[in-house]
Amino acid sequence: MKTKNLMAIFAAVIIVIASAFSVYYFYQPSDDGSSTNVPAKLANEKDATADSVASLVESLNNFSFEFYDLIKQRKSDNVFISPYSIFVAVSMAYEGARENTYTEMKNVLNIPQNDSAIEASFGKIYNLLNQNQDGYEINTANAFWANEEYEFLDEYLNLLEDYYMAEANNLDFSKNVEAANAINAWVEEQTKGKIKDLIQSSSLSELTKLVLTNAIYFKGDWQTQFNKDDTYEEDFNLSSGDKVKVDMMKFTGEDARFNYTETQDLQILELPYSGNDLSMLILLPKVNDIDSINKSIINSDNLDTWRNSLSEQMIDMYIPKFEFETKYNLNDYLKTMGIKDAFIPGVADFSGMDGTLNLFINEVVHKAYVKVDEEGTEAAAATGVVIGITSINPGDVEEFKADHPFIFLIQHKETGAVLFMGTVLDPTE
Repeated sequence: MKTKNLMAIFAAVIIVIASAFSVYYFYQPSDDGSSTNVPAKLANEKDATADSVASLVESLNNFSFEFYDLIKQRKSDNVFISPYSIFVAVSMAYEGARENTYTEMKNVLNIPQNDSAIEASFGKIYNLLNQNQDGYEINTANAFWANEEYEFLDEYLNLLEDYYMAEANNLDFSKNVEAANAINAWVEEQTKGKIKDLIQSSSLSELTKLVLTNAIYFKGDWQTQFNKDDTYEEDFNLSSGDKVKVDMMKFTGEDARFNYTETQDLQILELPYSGNDLSMLILLPKVNDIDSINKSIINSDNLDTWRNSLSEQMIDMYIPKFEFETKYNLNDYLKTMGIKDAFIPGVADFSGMDGTLNLFINEVVHKAYVKVDEEGTEAAAATGVVIGITSINPGDVEEFKADHPFIFLIQHKETGAVLFMGTVLDPTE
């Protein structure tokens, strides 16, 4: 990448594509039955410790619930995000932040900079998500797309390569259509075709200097699948009091044993995916008032408490099939959380990327897709950061009937990291 002296305001784009989930047709095995998506190289995890990984996951989950609560407050329809995707995307930008921009981003992400243990913990989680898969497929991918005539600091790019496993690519962003096509093709490939056209060519120009991309993809079956013959038409009660007809999946009887707990406000059910490394938690309000379930109830501390109180019980379970897409501009959400200077040209300091004060965040976008049916879950998400230059007694049979709005999240069980999170207000939308 050549050094170019530009006095104008430059631009960079950081795009994070988080993931396709699928428990639908699960994984594509190789001839010997193993997963085909094992990465050739591993991220640097040498300095990671159990405590540093736990600390990073705690920061991720705290961010997840706060971000989710902001979106839920402002949206009157279904919600679905990958907080993991957003967190990784913003973290890659944060690695280059300095001065007050650094301070504001640190306060939101709650992770230190230049900390080898935390940086290695990003690598550790990357490796955990990409390796040792038994009966399912999940992988993540990162890349940076740099303007071919612009020079970035080797220290910054090396960090992305070592700890985020970001593959290096050069683009001519003045050819914005070709550049967008190249990035979108990568996104589409990494998410198995679930996220298309994430980047509009109009978002790129000769002022664009960098695009960072992160992708996470998951495919798996439910550990215990629903019988399609048991699915029936049922009323789903909307928050408005209206009803819609849905295809309700059903699992009852002696084999209907699942991890379950409850609180004063919620019924909480865990559905593991095949391989038992990931699971879905469904948080069903006991009354049809999803708006009352706010961040005082749905937060990282309570999530840990619920996990610890789950126990296997007989559960008559009813869950609707659903499928929907979401797209968000995240600027205002991040500003509300406290990342403000990063969006202001002339004030933002991302000199850790290029040694100048020219870069600032123009736009952050997020796009997601989810589908849940009898076989499992299929989901995908993408995030873009555009930076411009300038309890129950054992043996009881409980009923868990999700016939009104509910919250769900998909977690990596070993670390507890929340990868996806959403609210189903209307399964038919």
